[in-house]
Amino acid sequence: MLQKKSKLNEKYLRLIEDAYNLRQTDHALSDFSEYKATKILYKINKLKFVVGDTQLQAN
Repeated sequence: MLQKKSKLNEKYLRLIEDAYNLRQTDHALSDFSEYKATKILYKINKLKFVVGDTQLQAN
């Protein structure tokens, strides 16, 4: 579970960075990247809820 959370967190951060970098050049692609990042964040939060945040803090 910790490995899955770590991969999701890396993907989330990459998507947010991409969205930020694209904001000035391609608004649609930036919005799409933010949307995908939001979906990943939902998965991270769901994982925290199911497993328990204290177990995931060992990361």
